[in-house]
Amino acid sequence: MPEQTSPTPEKPRLELNASRQFTNWLTEQQCSLAFTTYQTGKLFLIGVQPDGRLSIFERTFNRCMGLWSDAQTVWMSSLYQMWRFENVLEPGQSAGGFDRLYVPQVGNTTGDIDAHDVAVDRDGRVVFINTLFGCLATLSDTHSFVPLWRPPWISKLAAEDRCHLNGLAMEEGLPAYVTAVSRSDVADGWRDRRRDGGCLVDIRSDAVVADGLSMPHSPRVHREQLWLLNSGRGFLGRVDRASGKFEPVTFCPGYLRGLTFVGDFAVVGMSQARENKTFSGLELDDNLAQRDAEARCGLGVIDLRSGDMVHWLTIEGIVRELYDVVVLPGVARPMALGFKTDEIRRTISVG
Repeated sequence: MPEQTSPTPEKPRLELNASRQFTNWLTEQQCSLAFTTYQTGKLFLIGVQPDGRLSIFERTFNRCMGLWSDAQTVWMSSLYQMWRFENVLEPGQSAGGFDRLYVPQVGNTTGDIDAHDVAVDRDGRVVFINTLFGCLATLSDTHSFVPLWRPPWISKLAAEDRCHLNGLAMEEGLPAYVTAVSRSDVADGWRDRRRDGGCLVDIRSDAVVADGLSMPHSPRVHREQLWLLNSGRGFLGRVDRASGKFEPVTFCPGYLRGLTFVGDFAVVGMSQARENKTFSGLELDDNLAQRDAEARCGLGVIDLRSGDMVHWLTIEGIVRELYDVVVLPGVARPMALGFKTDEIRRTISVG
């Protein structure tokens, strides 16, 4: 009898497809994009190849989430560390056709505190949302983190994810606004308030600027306007700081997380429905059904002048959820080093 062999296991499918003018838009805006998907632990870097085709580069980092970048430096939160990447290429240099090579230079061990949004303030200090403890925090040379602020309704620092604090907006180089899914002060209490318990808080005054939101994420200040994602309903919109009213601008077909801006455009991250109760029972389901649509995973580029989604990048296969997205200004085709190959051993830069 012929010897039987085991079939070769198929690799998990991953497919990225861009709208026709997506790469042209990246070229016109002179930028690239980076985004994270914590569900599969991937950092993606999206640019344009010299022949005009899409450049896709990915590295593996367990539960990578929050991103911040000024094009030279990238900060990223992961399962139990906060990573700082530095571009090691000089202006005009390239490495294998890439014009940025981001190397993970420093990793601060925070423990598994479920760090979400991360940013760098005007003094160079890293600040981030510590979701497990429900506070704004910074890094420490000797401890897991240093708390900087917590919502007025949180009675104590506790590793209980009481209100699911998640998003951070900077203004004039300082932390300004945060989003929370609820104002709960009991362990995991936010899950009972997913439909309409969300709020936006000005951390400088402890004032609740907007409430009645549904699982809000990714507050950002752009051109003096305050934006956020009302994720449980599927809308990108503005918040009037005086009245606290949320003004929907664009409905996006997916659960929204991750928001960045370049000129007249916003880039939003969209996720498919999770196979548990976290995403179920939200108005997003009804809003999708009304439009005869299904939730998709990918990026959407929205023209703020019209509110139209003018370009998009869809992701199919093993990646179903995104968390954060940032613009890399002045970058054509980025790459990064990770820890799964030997490249990091052989890449040495001299200061």
